[in-house]
Amino acid sequence: SADRTVTQSDNSATFYMINMIPQAPEHNSGLWADMESYSRELAFRGNEVYTIMGVHDKGGTGDTGYREKIAGGRVTVPRYIWKVLVVIPEGVNDLERVNEETRIIAVWTENKNSANSKPWGDYRVSIDDIEAETGLDLLSALPEAIQDLVEARVDQVRIN
Repeated sequence: SADRTVTQSDNSATFYMINMIPQAPEHNSGLWADMESYSRELAFRGNEVYTIMGVHDKGGTGDTGYREKIAGGRVTVPRYIWKVLVVIPEGVNDLERVNEETRIIAVWTENKNSANSKPWGDYRVSIDDIEAETGLDLLSALPEAIQDLVEARVDQVRIN
């Protein structure tokens, strides 16, 4: 919600169920919030940040313990939460600006309060790792040679 404050309508759209997952409270308010703040910093520094986020498997642990379903069995609680940030300098022709030097940050975490015991940067993985777990083909619009390079890397930039 903090990223969508230009209009009330923009902000309200972040509260639709399509944009929500059951997330362990300390995970959400800790490492996930820190990663979102870092993403905003990257944007404020003159970058465009494309965010892809998803979940995998079922069963998370929050304040009320382990749950696979909530809301009377209508909502599945994910076991894993992942996010990919594609960071490119502001400009035009976004797809053409993604190259072998493009910074890609991929994170894979368990959906549990104790995940907050480490900073989000410790959960960095490659996009290939996420694809192997989920069966998804992320960044598939990129030329294959570029996709192969950027998806194999694990971000190593020091994060404060």
